[in-house]
Amino acid sequence: QVQLVESGGGLVQAGGSLRLSCAASGRTISSYAMGWFRQSPGKEREFVAAISRGGGVSDYAHSVKGRFTISRDNAKNTVYLQMDSLKPEDTAVYYCAAGPVIAGLVRHAVNYWGQGTQVTVSS
Repeated sequence: QVQLVESGGGLVQAGGSLRLSCAASGRTISSYAMGWFRQSPGKEREFVAAISRGGGVSDYAHSVKGRFTISRDNAKNTVYLQMDSLKPEDTAVYYCAAGPVIAGLVRHAVNYWGQGTQVTVSS
C-alpha cells in the first residue's frame, strides 16, 4: 500500500505561482510512475502531468504545458508540481497519483490516489 498526502494548495492571484508537494509513505515511490490530476466542480477528473519512475520522462496536458513542471525526489519519497503563470481556469482540487507507467496514468490507470489539495486562482 502507498499513502499519498498532498500539500501546498491555496489561494493565489492570476499570474502567480504555487508549488504542490505529494509525500508518500508505506512503500517507495521509485517503483511507480507518478502523476497529478485535477477536478473542478461539475467536471470530470482530468490528467495534468506525469513523470517516469526515474524522473527522466514527463508528460503534460496541453492546457498546462509550458506553465507547469512535475518533478520527483525518490530519496525523499516526494513528488512536486510547480505551477507558474496560473490562470483562473486552473482552479481545482489537485490529486497526486501513483501508477505503473506514464501511459497508464494518462489513461487514468491509477493504483493509488491522494486526498487532494485545493488550488484557487483569483482573477
